[in-house]
Amino acid sequence: MIKVYLDLCAIQRPLDTPNQVRVVLEAEAVLGILSLCDAGLIELVSSEALVYETEQNPLLIRREHAYSVLAKAKMTINVTASVKKRASQFLQHGIKPLDALHLALAEASKVDYFCTCDDQLARRAKRISDLQVKVISPLDLIQEIEQ
Repeated sequence: MIKVYLDLCAIQRPLDTPNQVRVVLEAEAVLGILSLCDAGLIELVSSEALVYETEQNPLLIRREHAYSVLAKAKMTINVTASVKKRASQFLQHGIKPLDALHLALAEASKVDYFCTCDDQLARRAKRISDLQVKVISPLDLIQEIEQ
């Protein structure tokens, strides 16, 4: 079973304004990933940090959408001292604090893929030589799964 951690920008992609081809394609890819989840082909992992970040969103429709996606998760991972320690290591690579926490949580939950639409996060994460999770875009994830 493939385990996936979607960060919030990936979760929210289907609600973004479809003003670029990339946004439209990524939105469809995320919806495809969620369909594979519903079909039992992918296991979605949630976290305390995803719930926290969702709660911060002032837009009700975005909060409700994120909660419905997170409800599909078979597992929710909590922030621990070791997760915080690992996240602090990611900060040294220029990764923002909340993104570092998401990455550390994904790694701690032993997911196969950390899926994000954030190019900067993906680029910086790829420079972490001992990272235990593959950082990937929704489009690349769909391509990899369907090979």
